[in-house]
Amino acid sequence: RKWGTTMEAKALQPTVIEKRKKWALPHSYTLIFIIIIAVALLTWIIPSGQFDRKEVTVDGSPRTVIVPGTFHTISKVGENGDLRQGLSGILSAPMAGVINAADVVAFVLIVGGAFGIILQTGAIDRGLIALARRMKNKGILVIPISMIIFSLGGSTFGMSEETIPLYAIFISLMFVLKFDSITAILILFLGTQIGYVGSTLNPFSVLIAQGVSGVEGNPQLWLRFIEWIVFTGVSIAFTMWYANRVRKDPGKSVVYKNDKENRERFIKADSGKNIAFSGRDKLILSGFVVALGLIVWGILSKGWYMTEIGAVFVGLGLYSGLVAKMNQKELAENFVKGCGEFVYAAVIIGLSRGILVLAENGMIIDTILNSLANMMEGLPKFAFTTIMLIAHNVITFFVPSSSGEAALTMPVMAPLAELVGINREAAVTAYQFGNGLTNLISPTGGVLLAGLAIARISFGQWIKLIMKLFPILWVIS
Repeated sequence: RKWGTTMEAKALQPTVIEKRKKWALPHSYTLIFIIIIAVALLTWIIPSGQFDRKEVTVDGSPRTVIVPGTFHTISKVGENGDLRQGLSGILSAPMAGVINAADVVAFVLIVGGAFGIILQTGAIDRGLIALARRMKNKGILVIPISMIIFSLGGSTFGMSEETIPLYAIFISLMFVLKFDSITAILILFLGTQIGYVGSTLNPFSVLIAQGVSGVEGNPQLWLRFIEWIVFTGVSIAFTMWYANRVRKDPGKSVVYKNDKENRERFIKADSGKNIAFSGRDKLILSGFVVALGLIVWGILSKGWYMTEIGAVFVGLGLYSGLVAKMNQKELAENFVKGCGEFVYAAVIIGLSRGILVLAENGMIIDTILNSLANMMEGLPKFAFTTIMLIAHNVITFFVPSSSGEAALTMPVMAPLAELVGINREAAVTAYQFGNGLTNLISPTGGVLLAGLAIARISFGQWIKLIMKLFPILWVIS
C-alpha cells in the first residue's frame, strides 16, 4: 500500500531500541575467584623454585630472609608432592585463605559487632549532623586534616588495618557533609597507603627493608620526608577536587546509584528530624574519643595489634550500649547485626589471601623474583631503578604485605643495585614506591577490599576513580 503521509509512515514503523551493555568488572568475589584460577594455571606454567632462607634480627625482631644466589628449581612432582594446583587447590583456596587470615577476619567481625551497638544508639548520627551544621561550608577542611593525620600514621608507625573500624564513621560523615561514600575510602585508605608510599619511619616498610638490605640508620630520612610531603599533597589535592566536584553535582559521583541505598544504611531515617544532641550522646562520643586515644597510645608505646584493638572496641560497644540503656537482649542482637554488616568485608579478606596461599603452595613466587632479578642484572643506571619499580609492582600483587615483600626481595635487590653503581637506599625507595602504589589498585589487598565491602562499593568503581590518580603517582615515583 501507499503511505498516506511521512508522519503516518514513521508512526507505523517498528521502533528499534538498542541497548548497549557497558563493560564492568565482575563482582569482587567473582574477580578474586578468577584470579585464583589464573594463579592456579600459573603453577602449571611457571617452574617451581626456591631460595634458601635464614634467620636474621632486624631492629630487635627475628626475620626470615632469603639467601641471594641460592635459587634452585624444584620438580613439580616429587618429594614436596604435586605442586601443580588443580581443581582441588582452587576449591580449597578460599577456605585456606580464610584460615590463613583468621586474625584479620576475626578482627573485622568483632569490630563490626561493636559498631553495631554503637551505631544503634544514634549518637554518632546526631553528633555528625551537629558537627556538619557547625562547620557549615567548611566541611571540605575535614579532608586535608584527616588525610595528613592518616598519612602520618602510615608513614611513621605503619597504620593500615587499624583504620577498618573508622570506615563506617567516615562514610556517615561524608554523607552529612554532602560528599559520597568513596570520598571516605580516599581519606582513609588512600591517606594511610600514601603514607606507606612516602614511608619515613615505618617499621613494617622502610625500616625493615633497610635492615634487611644492610643499610644502617636512616641516612635518607630527609629525602623520604620530601617524598611524603609530595605524595600526600598530590593525594589531598585529588581528593578535594573529587569531593568538591561531587558536592556541586552529585550525579558525577562514581557511586551515585550505590549511595542512594548507602545513605539509608549509614544515616538513620529519623536522624534529620531528631537532631537534639543529648548529654547521653556526648557521653557515648566521649567514650569513642577516649577509646581512639587509648588505641593510639597502645600502638605507639605497647605494640598493640588487632587483638588488643579489638578488645578496646568490644569494651566501647558495651559501654555505649549501657549508656543508651540497652538490655542484654538488645546488646546481643545489635552485636550480631553489626557482625552481619561486616561479614562481606571479613570474607573478602580471606578470599584474597587464598591467592597468596595458592602461589606459595605452587612455589612460584621465588621463581618470579629470581626471573625479575636476572632481567635487571646488567641494566644501565638510568633504567635500573624504573625496572626495579616495575618489578616490585609485579611482586606486590602476589605478596601485598610490606614486611613480607621486604624480607623476600631486598636481599636480592639491594646487591643488584650495587652491581650497577646505585646505593642500596635507592633499592629501598623503589621497593616502598612499588609496594605502596600497587596496593592502591591490587585486588589482593585485604584492607582495600574490606573498606570497599563496608561501603558496598565494587572494585570496578574504585578502579574507575583511582586510575585517574595512579598514573600521576607512578610517574612521580
